[in-house]
Amino acid sequence: MILDLTITIQPNEEGKKNIIEKKLHAALSETLKQNKIEIPAQDFDFKFVKKSIDARHGRQKFILRYKAFTKNELEKLERKIVWKNADTSCGAKKVLIVGSGPAGLFAALRFLENGIQPVIIERGKATSERKRDIAQISTRGIVDGDSNYCFGEGGAGTFSDGKLFTRSTKRGDVEKILRIFCEFGADEKILTDSHAHIGTDRLPKIVNAMREKIISLGGEIYFGMRCVDFLIENFSGEKIVKGIRAVQVESNEEKEFFGDAVLLATGHSACDIYEQIAKISGESLEAKTFALGVRVEHPRTLIDKIQFHGKSDSNLGAAEYRLTSQVEGRGVYTFCMCPGGFVVPSATENEQIVLNGMSCAKRNSPWSNSAIVVETRPEDIPQKFFEQAEEADAAALASLYFRRWIEHETFLHGEPPYQKAPAQLLKDFLREKPSRDFPKVSYTPGIVSSRLDEWLPVQIASHLKEGIKEFDKKMRGFICEEAVLLAIETRTSTPVRILRNRETFECAGISRLYPCGEGSGYSGGIVSSAMDGENAAQAALRKLLVE
Repeated sequence: MILDLTITIQPNEEGKKNIIEKKLHAALSETLKQNKIEIPAQDFDFKFVKKSIDARHGRQKFILRYKAFTKNELEKLERKIVWKNADTSCGAKKVLIVGSGPAGLFAALRFLENGIQPVIIERGKATSERKRDIAQISTRGIVDGDSNYCFGEGGAGTFSDGKLFTRSTKRGDVEKILRIFCEFGADEKILTDSHAHIGTDRLPKIVNAMREKIISLGGEIYFGMRCVDFLIENFSGEKIVKGIRAVQVESNEEKEFFGDAVLLATGHSACDIYEQIAKISGESLEAKTFALGVRVEHPRTLIDKIQFHGKSDSNLGAAEYRLTSQVEGRGVYTFCMCPGGFVVPSATENEQIVLNGMSCAKRNSPWSNSAIVVETRPEDIPQKFFEQAEEADAAALASLYFRRWIEHETFLHGEPPYQKAPAQLLKDFLREKPSRDFPKVSYTPGIVSSRLDEWLPVQIASHLKEGIKEFDKKMRGFICEEAVLLAIETRTSTPVRILRNRETFECAGISRLYPCGEGSGYSGGIVSSAMDGENAAQAALRKLLVE
């Protein structure tokens, strides 16, 4: 038998085993009594499941959740994952995976649970080389279009905090995903922290360990290979993908890869992939709601005092927040909040500015930042971008072209050719006046004073203003002299969805092509993308294992 238990402790009681055990036994006895269970309490052991902080009403406390289980249930709570050597013999099944983000890596591991060989094709570089390309974005303003914060080993999450919180708990086995991360070196606290994160300083080593495991079992990984076309065979009116054509980004040499299925895990920033699919099957794409906005940065101590009601406790760490409001039928909300973090440049092309946030494992920088974004629907897109999309025979691309345009406009309002971001004090944004004196910010390329209230699209600027006012009612002090807005945040999710069959996970217009992860439009974040990659791999396995 397995029972769920919850206890509450004070910060000064954390780590005091005797106090916690006493409360656990009391909670267990009460649960057994209420449910009329006659199993003796001494027959149960406890497993720590989750820790969260409750700082409401100025009284901090920890909420601890446990599983109480009888001895014969231990195996269910500690499921082991077994990976097999891939069958690489002549005629054996092989799957191509385009992209090495969480969807791609976890899909590869899922295939290896069944001994199927995964071949990963990644346009970016391995983490060690990728770090150098990322550094030159800040120091020289140069963006490598294939190796940056979004593209490369581990995907966009590798150098962007490693947040593991997800609300998509019904889409897969969250605990399995977290256990796999632990298997490759993540701190086991991610299994129990309610808003777990790995930290950008630790995640690259974990990703490297995953890569080494995949290769050791017979998988293959090719870095610096950009997918430029899909190899399609037409059979009785059905389009079937047989492989891909890729270009070695340094030599420009082409190479063809063939497989029994292709998993597409290219992330939310691979615009060229959508354009390739549009040429083959434009009806397989649809426009979806996405979000546009800014990054707001506050001193970390200010956010801590607001959230902890004027108190500060090192046991509580850097404070988090999540704020939402509705303005004229549009959602305005915070996203990817980074306590004790940094704002970073995430452009994937020169002459564009895109911002993101990240934190190291300790979350101890002097700043806390978050995206503030406005829900943007296809009907909000100006007509000229639909006309541009019509030329590509895919109306769904209009939102993508609009996103590309606003990122270039932001670059022009910065300080070309560098990655200096246009910025405005939050209070000045609301007052509609220029900003002169800024506090020190975390964004290392630097900032340029700019009237965001004037040049941001009207529906974005107006909704941001009203949403921020609502935020301050919920979190007094959010509007303050030290708060800075930096533009622009556009990559919260993709504006395009690749339609797929609900049962088979195959692309609606291309058989054996399995879109997954953030780029598919069906997930957002590390854990949900990892689960989506596993689900797509499982769907592909159902077909591969019966052939």
